[in-house]
Amino acid sequence: MKRLTRKEEEIMNFFWEKGPMFVRELRELYSDPKPHFNTLSTFVRNLEAEGFLSHNSFGPTYQYYTTVTSKEYNKFSLTSVVDKYFGKSYMGLVSAFVEEEKISVKELKELISRMESKSE
Repeated sequence: MKRLTRKEEEIMNFFWEKGPMFVRELRELYSDPKPHFNTLSTFVRNLEAEGFLSHNSFGPTYQYYTTVTSKEYNKFSLTSVVDKYFGKSYMGLVSAFVEEEKISVKELKELISRMESKSE
């Protein structure tokens, strides 16, 4: 799996939220000025070539659907960030959150307590 560009992720979010769609339906989800149909169609075909989408044929038109769930992609993205910026260390990620005061030590202890309760 590869990391999506901002535009690709935007398109995938529409599919994850709305389900299977035709490109014309996808276009309608955008506010004005809407992207050109051909531009969206190119993005969708590329996402299909990369394995994120597939399609069902309805005559000459295609209805696209996701082949990767948002949960699968989010897990992949998190792993990529941890690998790239924290030397594959989830401990390093958590330490950074504590050091940057994004999570307090108290909250971290509460989280550990909840996880320990779940494993019992």
